[in-house]
Amino acid sequence: MRRLILAFGLIAIAAPASAQAPNRGNQELQTNCAGDAITFCAGIDPNSPQMDACFKKNMSQMSPNCRRAIDAYKAAGGK
Repeated sequence: MRRLILAFGLIAIAAPASAQAPNRGNQELQTNCAGDAITFCAGIDPNSPQMDACFKKNMSQMSPNCRRAIDAYKAAGGK
């Protein structure tokens, strides 16, 4: 339940930013990494290079599902 609330919070935070910049990533990343983004990278624009740096810095602490989603995204050619 807590993850669901956190995921909706991330969507609410990201909505204004997505109007300014194209969405990055894919649905699997957004679904599996929303809680990690809030936990480790709160306050950072999800569409920014700073979010990438935050995820890279905290990769060892990310949830297994988020790490799998990131690996799959990179394997498919995502940055």
